[in-house]
Amino acid sequence: MSTKSKSPDFILILITFLLLSIGLIMVYSASAIWATYKFDDAFFFAKRQLLFAALGIVAMFFFMNIDYWTWRTWAKVLLIVCFVLLIAVLIPGIGVVRNGSRSWIGVGAFSIQPSEFMKLAMIAFLAKFLSENQKFVTTIKKGLFPSLGLVFLAFGIIMLQPDLGTATVMMGACVVMIFAAGAKISHFIGLGLIGALGFTALVLSAPYRMKRITSFLNPWEDPLGSGFQIIQSLYAIGPGGLFGLGLGQSRQKFFYLPEPQTDFIFAIVAEELGFIGGSLVLLLFSLLLWRGILIALNAPDLFGSLLAVGIVAMVAIQVMINIGVVTGLMPVTGITLPFLSYGGSSLTLMLMAIGVLLNISRYAKY
Repeated sequence: MSTKSKSPDFILILITFLLLSIGLIMVYSASAIWATYKFDDAFFFAKRQLLFAALGIVAMFFFMNIDYWTWRTWAKVLLIVCFVLLIAVLIPGIGVVRNGSRSWIGVGAFSIQPSEFMKLAMIAFLAKFLSENQKFVTTIKKGLFPSLGLVFLAFGIIMLQPDLGTATVMMGACVVMIFAAGAKISHFIGLGLIGALGFTALVLSAPYRMKRITSFLNPWEDPLGSGFQIIQSLYAIGPGGLFGLGLGQSRQKFFYLPEPQTDFIFAIVAEELGFIGGSLVLLLFSLLLWRGILIALNAPDLFGSLLAVGIVAMVAIQVMINIGVVTGLMPVTGITLPFLSYGGSSLTLMLMAIGVLLNISRYAKY
């Protein structure tokens, strides 16, 4: 890069640390009872989350100081490595099964989730491809098919785990990038119809996905089965009222809401901190997305702009899906809430992505 760099976006750094701080507090609050019962250590999940946060912060500051064009240079290699890891996950003895999905590779006492890192690798590669082939973006043969073909391949491998939530976030972020690069709306209408048919086929092909749809439409039809999580989540949100029951005073974390420190942590936020606390979290996410969009609009080149768009879209889609699930507006998909939910791979990946976004902000003209 020949453009002179400046200080990274301070507001984005502040928002990230505020969300991370809230997440650490809420992970402890949501998990203390379960951790005491299972591990005889109320801080079990909180300590691990703190370690993940520390690693993620180091990664964030590292990538904040690495020229984002490095991602263009290494995009192909990173994508190949992620594809290899995705395939390795499917091999018995290498991949670790949790909650019915073979999505993790064990590394000592910890494990990584390759599909999480595939999201960022795919975004980086697609930003490189689209910026180098922008004149073909409006064509199907040379623009749309090559880019979406690779995305569909990754989507298919992730679905073999299966992990519909992560695959959907990756696909959504990539579609936003392709649209931002100048693809025709008419092409998206056709692809949308094909995607709707494909999604329907995926739901019908797996009985547990069909149960999630029916439980979403009427969770009280099977209150002790497929509708249990949604019902317990709503029971957490409802009593929270305007100001909440108070930090640490959640009732649903007493073995009613399964593993509340992960996908349903926002329900505990709403229960303990009320409408005010939940709104504050959503406001912080909105501000983060605003800074991200500002960086994307003012990036010095198309690659940087598309890379920023992909990162912003990834965060935005993941937040919308998670909040939608927790509030009963969407079927259960198993998506974490960025920066708040417990999970090493997800937290580290998000902080890495913010680091890349911060580096782009150092060259953005605003």
